Amino acid sequence: MLDAMPTPTDSITLSLPGIHCAGCIAKVERGLAQVKGVRAARVNLGRRRVTIEAEAGLAREPLIGALEDLGFEAHEMDSAALAVGQSDRIGKALLLRIAVAGFALMNVMMFSFAVWFGAGEITRDVFHWLSAAIAIPAATYAAQPFFSKAVQALRVGRLNMDVPISVAIVLALGMSTYEVASGGAAAYFDAALSLTFFLLCGRYLEHRMRHEARSAAQELNALEVPTTTQMTREGPVSVAVADLRVGDIVQVAAGGRIPVDGIQISPHGLIDRSFITGESLPLSTAEGAELIAGDVSLSGPITLRATQVGDDTTLRRLAALVEVAEGARNRFTAIADRAATVYAPAVHILALAAFVGWLTLDGDIRHALNVAVAVLIITCPCALGLAVPAVATVATGRLFRAGLLVKHETALERLATVDTVVLDKTGTVTTGQPSVATDALTPAQCEVALALAQGSAHPLSRALVAALKDRGIRPAPVLGIAERAGRGIEGSLAGLEVRLGAPGFVGANGADEGLWLRLGEAAPVRLPVQETLRPSAVNALSALKGMGLNVHLLSGDTDAATRKMAAELGGIAWAASVSPEQKIAFVETLQNDGARVLMVGDGLNDAAALAAATASMSPASALDVARTAADVVMLGSDLESIPAAVRMARKARRLVKQNFAIAAGYNLLAVPIAIAGLATPLLAAIAMSTSSITVLVNAMRAR
Repeated sequence: MLDAMPTPTDSITLSLPGIHCAGCIAKVERGLAQVKGVRAARVNLGRRRVTIEAEAGLAREPLIGALEDLGFEAHEMDSAALAVGQSDRIGKALLLRIAVAGFALMNVMMFSFAVWFGAGEITRDVFHWLSAAIAIPAATYAAQPFFSKAVQALRVGRLNMDVPISVAIVLALGMSTYEVASGGAAAYFDAALSLTFFLLCGRYLEHRMRHEARSAAQELNALEVPTTTQMTREGPVSVAVADLRVGDIVQVAAGGRIPVDGIQISPHGLIDRSFITGESLPLSTAEGAELIAGDVSLSGPITLRATQVGDDTTLRRLAALVEVAEGARNRFTAIADRAATVYAPAVHILALAAFVGWLTLDGDIRHALNVAVAVLIITCPCALGLAVPAVATVATGRLFRAGLLVKHETALERLATVDTVVLDKTGTVTTGQPSVATDALTPAQCEVALALAQGSAHPLSRALVAALKDRGIRPAPVLGIAERAGRGIEGSLAGLEVRLGAPGFVGANGADEGLWLRLGEAAPVRLPVQETLRPSAVNALSALKGMGLNVHLLSGDTDAATRKMAAELGGIAWAASVSPEQKIAFVETLQNDGARVLMVGDGLNDAAALAAATASMSPASALDVARTAADVVMLGSDLESIPAAVRMARKARRLVKQNFAIAAGYNLLAVPIAIAGLATPLLAAIAMSTSSITVLVNAMRAR
């Protein structure tokens, strides 16, 4: 008998930003195993995600719902986006060059030891030629990153750190070859290789720092769901958002994000547009309403006809603000590059002066060249080149383990200088999820409210259900429960009509907005709605103020909601009903007045301000454009990571300054010795290596 054909399976990847231990892994894997259609689930704690093998066509919503029932926030990830950039070709190439330089250095040092310990003249010459045969091709290959960058700089008439590095390597190889060819007693191939080896290590550290940031950022970008449901003559079809065209009919399920701008063609809807308005309460929509990319359907499913797709959507057009604002940040030059503008010409002038001076003094061109090479090697900016990337690598690694992803190469430098913090409210200081107070309800009213709320997916209904279940309330036997989109929920209990929803829906016309409950002909009861602060928000802001930072709260929400939140946070300065353009203007005004601003936000309305600020941070739950604009992404929900990042940035700045001081002190001590002709190129290389190791050890203090 033929074996049955295997059932087709899909691989689904979900992000789990809230997992933190082995217990979480077991809970997630056991919970997902109970979902029908799941074959296997494997959690990656380091990446904070789970890969699920499931039957083909299994919907993501049951999986996300099951995880949320277990208490874990979950987001779908784009597997195609995760595959982009998986191969680190540059890093592998650098590692290969490090291996070649290190292997060649060990072999040349072996020959050098034999020469140092008294090898005969013939043996010495043979070993020197063998060293040349190993060192010249090895250094020529391994030092290509420095040579290519030096040539690029010289072509445009400027100097960078790679110019003196390249000159030192080439002169060390050239002088050594000249010495060997002329029967000299000394050769410095090991100096050229040790110089190349240490500098390549520094270059690799810097590359890994940036690559890890890009890789993690790629995972965050993959949180944007890449597909949607298109309605065709044959029925609903899952298609890539990039393939949608104007006029296509799209259907978005409850909880889904609308992928394009369009006109609603379904009768009723409820959407969350807090990503752009900052308003925490949802909006009711009807047929003919204009929907924009990024809106979240709360009452689903919503059907719309696409009017703007791709780069023409409101989402993309507003993102153009970010590109303009980022121009100012991109003009910020890294510390090492600024130092190179002074250091590189000084090194060349010093070496040239040593050469001319000794040539004038004793007329021996060989000796003068040896002194010049020693000066170039001993002043080679190896320690200087390691000063920043070594500290940055250790500091960013420490921050990443603490749940902070540093994405920009100059982020720590800028973050260390900030003196003002501007915070978005909804979704940043708050969770973006409302809470409902039930203290005003009697036990009987609580039971009715729970029964009605369980029949809706509205955020306020979910919040009410959570609040009542926490109190141990059981639902009343309400019959005929029906939801009226954008208005509320109704049913009947013992012949009485019961309603839960907007004030007009329950007969509380002219009353305050929010959630109301009415039982029969009794007076409606108001259930106060408020936003939930993120964990440790008050402590975080207290810590920021304790560090001497000025704190401002901005929101697109109402005056009343923003004022109340500012008071809860310790009476900080605030502004409400702020548009995206006003947010960037607020940040720029502060900076024009001399402030150094750290902007923290999560929405499209924050993106331009994030890009314009001196430094910026965004939670992992933020929109893609906000995460892209931010320098640092908070992978967790604890706002105490904000002062932690500032403290680490300040510590990193101190360590960088110490490393520069070490490099400068080393040069003040070693350069006069080299100029006096008391250091051979080999001794210069040993001294240079010692300074580099000292800088690396000091950088490790950032841990």
